[in-house]
Amino acid sequence: MIRREFIRVVAGAVAAWPKVVAAESSPRQALVAMLVSGSSDGYSYNVRAFRHGLQEFGYREGHGLEIVYRYADGDPARLPALATELVKLKPDVIVTTSTSAALAAKQATTTIPIISAILTDPVGNRLAASEARPGGNVTGVEFTLNGLAGKQLELARDVIPQTSSVGLLVQMKSASNPPQRRDAEAAAKALGISLMPTNIDRPDQLELAFQAFARDHVDWVIVLGDALFVSERDRIASLALSSRLPTIFPVREHATAGGLISYGVDIAANHERVAYYVDKVLKGAKAGDLPIEFPTKLALTINLKTAKMLGLQIPEKLLLLADDVIE
Repeated sequence: MIRREFIRVVAGAVAAWPKVVAAESSPRQALVAMLVSGSSDGYSYNVRAFRHGLQEFGYREGHGLEIVYRYADGDPARLPALATELVKLKPDVIVTTSTSAALAAKQATTTIPIISAILTDPVGNRLAASEARPGGNVTGVEFTLNGLAGKQLELARDVIPQTSSVGLLVQMKSASNPPQRRDAEAAAKALGISLMPTNIDRPDQLELAFQAFARDHVDWVIVLGDALFVSERDRIASLALSSRLPTIFPVREHATAGGLISYGVDIAANHERVAYYVDKVLKGAKAGDLPIEFPTKLALTINLKTAKMLGLQIPEKLLLLADDVIE
């Protein structure tokens, strides 16, 4: 009896042993948390770019990697709570899509690595000690370049040479907008253009803003880069057309939605580049040791259909320079 009992116990242990080994040897699934300032629809193109970047480094969702998403739908006030919610999940890395989101994430954790696809003045916003040596737990890719607003104003004058006044759509609660506004004000002053900033906190204020621009007879409206404006791009394009106002944006999605011109950093390329940082962090690198990169790709998109609706002739030289012409 004792011998039979011993054999039965040993046999059971041997049968269970492969399962235990398999469980212990299976790799831990990495968890990436993505804090998106905009809406799921408005940022789908950039989220896909990030996923594509991960695939280039050999990562696939559901195969050793899980990604959880939280969307603020263009409302910066929602970001702190969403960041805290993500931190509680104890992810290996947090990916953010704006400076405001990066600030909210950093407020929620000083230990989990944070990689931002869009950083504006990271040193001034106290996200990094310097671009070359960020320190802390935040790094990523810059969104703006010095002189970008000046180039946008030059494009405006290329299309309408008599341009003398420009409306500026701003979201001052966004951490990225004050530096962009200062850049635009300096460029406008240098070119002798009157700039008329209008601050927007909520989508329902957009109609009043365009009514004010039309009443003041501005020649153009420049819309700064912000998650709220990206999420409301269809409405902004519609309001601009009904007000007969040409528009310039820093983000391509605005032009594809019906805006006239976009010229700025290719943010999809920024999101794809973030995968490089995520790969480094998952392999043991510290976020603070990875230098913040400057964007390498600017894109000019012109919507000829919108130009025709506004009765504007786009100079041939601009069409030749454009990365994308929508007809």
